[in-house]
Amino acid sequence: MMSIPFERFLHVRHAYGGTLSPQGRLAFLSNMTGVAQVWRLDAPCRWPEQLTFANERVTSVHYNPVRPLLAFLRDRGGNEMEQIFVMDDEGAHERMLTNAPDRKHIFGGWSPDGSALAWSANTRHITDFDVYIHDLEGGETRRVYEGAGWHYAAAWLPDGRHLLIGHLTSNMNNDLYLLDLHTGDALHLTPHTGDARYYAPRPTPDGRGFFLLCDEGREFLNLAFYDLGTRTLRFLEEHPWDRTALDLSHDGAWLAMVSNEDGISVVHVGPPGGPYQRVETLDMPIVGNVSFAPNAHTFTLTVQNYARPMDVWVADAVSATATRWSNSSRAGLDDEAFTPPERVHYRSFDGLTIPAFYFRPRHAQPPYPVVIYIHGGPESQFVPSFNPVIQYLANEGYAILAPNVRGSTGYGRTYTHLDDVRKRMDAVADLKAAYEWLVEEGNADPNRIALMGGSYGGFMVLAGLTTYPDLWAAGVDIVGIANFVTFLENTGPWRRKLRESEYGSLEHDREFLEAISPINHVDRIRAPLMVIHGANDPRVPLSEAEQIVNALRARNVPVEYLVYQDEGHGLARLNNRLDAYPRIAAFLDRYVKQKA
Repeated sequence: MMSIPFERFLHVRHAYGGTLSPQGRLAFLSNMTGVAQVWRLDAPCRWPEQLTFANERVTSVHYNPVRPLLAFLRDRGGNEMEQIFVMDDEGAHERMLTNAPDRKHIFGGWSPDGSALAWSANTRHITDFDVYIHDLEGGETRRVYEGAGWHYAAAWLPDGRHLLIGHLTSNMNNDLYLLDLHTGDALHLTPHTGDARYYAPRPTPDGRGFFLLCDEGREFLNLAFYDLGTRTLRFLEEHPWDRTALDLSHDGAWLAMVSNEDGISVVHVGPPGGPYQRVETLDMPIVGNVSFAPNAHTFTLTVQNYARPMDVWVADAVSATATRWSNSSRAGLDDEAFTPPERVHYRSFDGLTIPAFYFRPRHAQPPYPVVIYIHGGPESQFVPSFNPVIQYLANEGYAILAPNVRGSTGYGRTYTHLDDVRKRMDAVADLKAAYEWLVEEGNADPNRIALMGGSYGGFMVLAGLTTYPDLWAAGVDIVGIANFVTFLENTGPWRRKLRESEYGSLEHDREFLEAISPINHVDRIRAPLMVIHGANDPRVPLSEAEQIVNALRARNVPVEYLVYQDEGHGLARLNNRLDAYPRIAAFLDRYVKQKA
């Protein structure tokens, strides 16, 4: 098969984050112009109308439930300090509601009557997120909830007087409070011991309670109902996988849910008490962003798979059918250009079974050069969504193994906690087990296996290179952690406490964090390394990349280093992706594919 230029894969477009108006219009985000902007459709598969035109990315968009108004969030240079704007859905009269460029704002929803909106922000103190209400007519913004830590507006109750407030203490633990906006009183609804998640609360029209996704006392997020009168939580199912998304129609007649079943999404819809029907979309779909239209039984979905980029679909709850509305370009690539994944499992050093997805190149003969592709998080999961990097490499004859090492989500609470703090290096050992599986069963060339990952996955790359230096042909570290101590000292202050619950604290675990930090074992790295970072990264500061690059250059280890001045935690801009990813491919070809 003729080689397809990397640029062709990178020119594939995406549409996502759909929101429906009371009039049935669809607004969504698309990177059609190279960076995400707001677009609008009035019917399926028409040419959309562009509504925003900034050089900076829009991160989310939300229709007012009553009026043809949109709220949207935009940051600058990938710094994640989103500001909130409103405009009409013709794209006119754009107005900035927040103007604190060094503070982060999190959208919290429109009021039921559309007259106000809620958000949270760390305006008062950089480590603490308070909750605010903005009155659209009067233009007044007032702080309605103040506290230490990460608080957010989770949902309005139908009376417009009460707001559900969330308090996040780690990625695996949060609480909900009921705030009376008239009195300022806040009632703690979810006292509990240990970790529990109370996600996506969706109040019923009578205001007597709310549906939610919860894993209190169990392995997986399941559908539950919280009764505000009795202050009791009741689970409505025993589902053996996580429910990952939930929404309730505005009249309370229909409930839509998404499940993550071994890395593949399943969508169900039905009356709140069931029965539920399955909604079909693509083969092996990955689905997110379930959102009902105001006063209608239709809801949006963001749908993709390994061969189809993200597009916005609109589903009908009554018929349980879905129609694709946006039509993102695949840049002229046909189905033959895309490699399907296999779900595989391998055993690690302690007998634990590690789930993974394996992409075998269809146009190459074994033994293959391989890239082990490691997701970030670590409380995250690799799923076979559309990934131009993986698809290009598979077309070029690489096999790609994407493991969900211990600590990943999607396989139960116990599995997610298997890498916490002192167990951190057990996850790195899962990479060695991946290498062994590849050689024994994956038809891999043992001398041509590389590591590649971003964020926490970047740490895993560096930790793999330092812990098992003889196994790897090369590594690619994208916005990765080199030194846990300096990472925790320099990450966004509002993030530090959340990350210490996973990694360990500077106060109690500094010696351990130093012991496992790759920078302190850099003398063991022998494989060539490529390092990519955004200068404005608020999560993993640029200094993490500088440390590892300087240390390797001092030892004359081959290292290639790319810094993008207008990026944050990853590469969002098309022009930067067009620069960086072909250079990654050339690096892998030089040190992996062409290695004797």
